[in-house]
Amino acid sequence: MARSLRSDAQRNRQRILEAAEVVFALKGPSASTEEIAQKAGVGIGTVFRHFPTKEALLQAIIKVLAVRVAAETGNLARTGEPATAFFEFFTWVIGQAAEQRTVVDLLAEAGVEVTVAEPVDALRDSVAALLAGAQRAGAVRRDVGVPEVLALLIGLCQASLHAGWSPEVRDRTLAVVFDGLRPSPAAESP
Repeated sequence: MARSLRSDAQRNRQRILEAAEVVFALKGPSASTEEIAQKAGVGIGTVFRHFPTKEALLQAIIKVLAVRVAAETGNLARTGEPATAFFEFFTWVIGQAAEQRTVVDLLAEAGVEVTVAEPVDALRDSVAALLAGAQRAGAVRRDVGVPEVLALLIGLCQASLHAGWSPEVRDRTLAVVFDGLRPSPAAESP
């Protein structure tokens, strides 16, 4: 049975993860564990106690991201405006993939394959709720199902991660996808 961390150790771990996300986003592959420790306000030994290797730290960041995406998706499904929440979610997920590109690239350099299929598939129930709400609100075509949405999300996240899209390309690509997901005016006519 694994021991749980003391509260101060949990806070240190959280601060290290938050600092690592910021430092990797700013510095890219050249980020050092020393910079992460300094940003987190802890000693380098504390970083290595929690994350013995840079790879372990990077994998932990990916897990935190998956939890964050699941929480945001569930929140939007429960409280979002049905006509817009689906599109907000879609945009946010693609943006998160783009923001974590450095982390994914560093893991790939270390020989760790990172795919988005499993984390995105874990969102199936929340995606289904967002899609159903958007369809009831008339914002998404009725013939679009969860498998199509997951396929689009996985494909766009992978492309965003590996193609190095600029924000402009990402926005234009999402506009094209969203146009395809929305009902056509002719389809709405009786």
